[in-house]
Amino acid sequence: MRPGYFGSPSPEYGLIEDEGLVMIQGAPWSAWQRASPGHITEDLPLLAPVNPGKIVCVGRNYAAHAAELGNEVPKEPLIFLKPPSSIIGPDEPIVLPSFSQRVEHEGELAVVIGRRCSRLSDTDNPLSYIFGYTCLNDVTARDIQKNEIQFTRAKGFDTFCPIGPYIETDLDPSNVLVETRVNGALRQSGNTSLMVYPVAFLVRWISRMMTLEPGDVIATGTPAGVGPLVAGDTVEVSVAGVGVLRNAVHAARA
Repeated sequence: MRPGYFGSPSPEYGLIEDEGLVMIQGAPWSAWQRASPGHITEDLPLLAPVNPGKIVCVGRNYAAHAAELGNEVPKEPLIFLKPPSSIIGPDEPIVLPSFSQRVEHEGELAVVIGRRCSRLSDTDNPLSYIFGYTCLNDVTARDIQKNEIQFTRAKGFDTFCPIGPYIETDLDPSNVLVETRVNGALRQSGNTSLMVYPVAFLVRWISRMMTLEPGDVIATGTPAGVGPLVAGDTVEVSVAGVGVLRNAVHAARA
């Protein structure tokens, strides 16, 4: 099942099926029902497929990425939060802030939580709490990140969390290719099998500190190859089995 959030005439969730698109009433990770008797075949604009209460991000979860920034692999997951206000959807522009001279892409596999998840035990199955998976770009003001102890400002600007294009519910997160291209040139390529802390571990570990609610998002970390974005670029994050998240980069607003 591939839920997405579609606009026109009014935004609502839909399911992408072989026959086409069918709209639904309700968020796909909650109680929902089909809203139309048949399938819609015309193109509708895609919006960000999630509206989370929180976005939990995992830093330095690929050893090669930690090394390229001169950091050690953390002894336990390094987590931080991005604000939901940073979310944009497919084809919406990333706007460079005037406060930063070095903004970089970080393509990632994102996890969408499907049911309330709190204090999971060693015998609980963390993957059973996941609704699905999507693409995410953890856009980062690298110069600000290097100058500050915590990551909130560097990671939290408006438009700094592109996500989409839709959610794939049938995916093995342990062996997925994650790639990022800028203007068609490959910048990042890594497999989730190289994660220091795999998805199941992360869900269990995070749940022991904060309750994860349906619709919440976990950004699982980025492979090596992060690099700068400038006005006029087009950045694409692809996750095998999910799709491609594409966003243009715009100059800072006056």
